[in-house]
Amino acid sequence: MLQASTLQFLEKLGKNNNKAWFDKNRDAYQAAKEDFEQFVGQVLEQLAVIDPVFGHQKAKDCIFRIFRDVRFSKDKSPYKPNFGAYFNKGGRKAHGAGYYIHLEPGKTFVGGGLWMPEGPMLKAVRQEIDYNFPEFKKIIGNAKFKKLFSKIEGEQLKTVPQGYTADNPAIEYLKLKSFVVTTKMADKDICAKTFVSKCMNVFTTMNPLVDFINRPLE
Repeated sequence: MLQASTLQFLEKLGKNNNKAWFDKNRDAYQAAKEDFEQFVGQVLEQLAVIDPVFGHQKAKDCIFRIFRDVRFSKDKSPYKPNFGAYFNKGGRKAHGAGYYIHLEPGKTFVGGGLWMPEGPMLKAVRQEIDYNFPEFKKIIGNAKFKKLFSKIEGEQLKTVPQGYTADNPAIEYLKLKSFVVTTKMADKDICAKTFVSKCMNVFTTMNPLVDFINRPLE
């Protein structure tokens, strides 16, 4: 169960995103970080029910650093005003589809999928959708899936991808460069005892999509 103090720290960080403030509040950061780690550990325990491989992963291996890489960014804010964790069978840095939690006051969401894969991976997923479109439609057309996720998110090509035609029944999805689904979470739910189960409800609902995307990549 996440503590309210963790959200409060992130909210204050969003308003004081500078090294001087962060150094002064490093103890609060450490407490918030440890709180998020124990929460991620609880999620991993539940994910292990879906796939035992998650039972061998550690929370710290799923969590992204709060320090931003500002070398090539116009935004020079040194810290992310959020905590993020990515759950993938091969670990946080592995290729392929997985599950994601983004914790940020007023902007928390849970979801996942495959984000901006390299050319060969994208080509393989497109082919899987093209070859098995009835199965893909059944997954994203599931009533529970549609209730949680409004659509498959991702930047789209402006033209038809090479090797396909405009009249392909799956063309709307074949144009995608990413295959991501998300659902927003209210602040009042984040520190409730039910938040882990709410996250798992999202993950189990999207699990068939994750498995479908990963199938041609494994």
